[in-house]
Amino acid sequence: MQPYPPLGTLYAAALLRDKGYSVAVFDSMLESPENSFAGVLARVRPRVVVVYEDNFNFVTKMCLSRMRQTAFDLIDCARKAGATVLVNGSDATDHSGEYLDHGADYIMLGEAEWTLLELVETLVGQSDREIAGINGLTYADPGHSSPIRTPPRSLMKDLDLLPVPSRDLVNVRAYRTAWKNSHGFFALNLIASRGCPYKCNWCAKPIYGNAFNVRSPASVAAEMRELRDRYDADYLWFADDLFGIRPEWLESLADHVERARAVVPFKMQSRVDLMEEGSVKALRRSGCNEAWMGVESGSQKILDAMDKGTFVSQVGNASERLKAHGIRSCFFIQLGYPGETWVEIEKTIQLVRDTQPDDIGVSVAYPIPGTEFHASVNEQLGTKTNWVDSEDLSMMFQGAYTSEFYRTLHDALHAEVESWRAPERSRFRMQESSPSGADPGRLGELWDTVYRLEETCRNPDRTEIAQWTCS
Repeated sequence: MQPYPPLGTLYAAALLRDKGYSVAVFDSMLESPENSFAGVLARVRPRVVVVYEDNFNFVTKMCLSRMRQTAFDLIDCARKAGATVLVNGSDATDHSGEYLDHGADYIMLGEAEWTLLELVETLVGQSDREIAGINGLTYADPGHSSPIRTPPRSLMKDLDLLPVPSRDLVNVRAYRTAWKNSHGFFALNLIASRGCPYKCNWCAKPIYGNAFNVRSPASVAAEMRELRDRYDADYLWFADDLFGIRPEWLESLADHVERARAVVPFKMQSRVDLMEEGSVKALRRSGCNEAWMGVESGSQKILDAMDKGTFVSQVGNASERLKAHGIRSCFFIQLGYPGETWVEIEKTIQLVRDTQPDDIGVSVAYPIPGTEFHASVNEQLGTKTNWVDSEDLSMMFQGAYTSEFYRTLHDALHAEVESWRAPERSRFRMQESSPSGADPGRLGELWDTVYRLEETCRNPDRTEIAQWTCS
């Protein structure tokens, strides 16, 4: 129960509205497409339907099977309503042929706001521009045996050219109610930048590649104040892939936030090697009270294999600096990467125990098409190539251990963090970590199960239990 409006969709809608088009948004975060979408189409009767992913939500990169099927269902429903259908998103960019086969008229590749505007102008007859002259498209043509693909569109460098997202097109009151009922406060999302310049070999970048472009600090501060004053947001989540890469930008943001009296508590995502003293101080001045860092592993061998570009020794330093300035230090951990054995897992467990993060997010390695990691395990992939949903946590290649082992280790690590985490006074703490609570007996049972599964998976012929567990 931490829903956020579809930020990427609302940016696209804002640009169209800014250019004079009538726009409505169907928000599948709040409404079931299976139950509601056809009725909305019948009421609104749009000429164009745009299935536009929120590309600032990391799960869109994972191509979850439920998401893809829902997109196909939306396309089919829109076609039956007589609308022209445009699609944008990570999965549609990677698998444009499948989306065209399921009825989409045009796939907008990569960063798509300006592609969308030009395409709509042409489709509704307000521009003499030919479809073939619009960059960043792929579409079927009866005169060609294969889809036409136009030249790629250059990424925006000046993000301030876009209007702020049209949040009034979604039911903000329903979001506020969901948050207040579940957490006692209301959070909204925004972004300060697009892209990531780092080159972790498991991370897909179908939209922005290795580019990184950032908004002006003044515009970010102004939006923070608007979310607080207009929408009554108590808390913010910066949905950037990485927040505050440049120390000078962070300093400027802190100055603008203080000058505009726009301080709102927020959380963001970053890296351990970016948490230098000056940057942490600037983050705190800006309102940051929670930083999520891609720690990934306690083994330098695994970090190097990932091309992470960080060192295990930086984790403790980053965590200490954050905590010293009143910022919660939170870790993302990734289990099951090729080459990880029990030795590496023990190092990760020990790192978590030594540094005692305030919260933790644990996943297993997920091979995303287009990445070096995916290419290295592609021959091992079976019939299941996508998780059903974000809680699936299935191993889709031949890892050192089974999915059951990693899921149990996931639960044990979460419960361990919950067990030592002191009661916090902050009204913005969200109980999202432990599926088992902080009960010491339950924690012991989880670790006993982890060690039993580890032993039986290493020695599959030792007992009948091993055959059941690791088959």
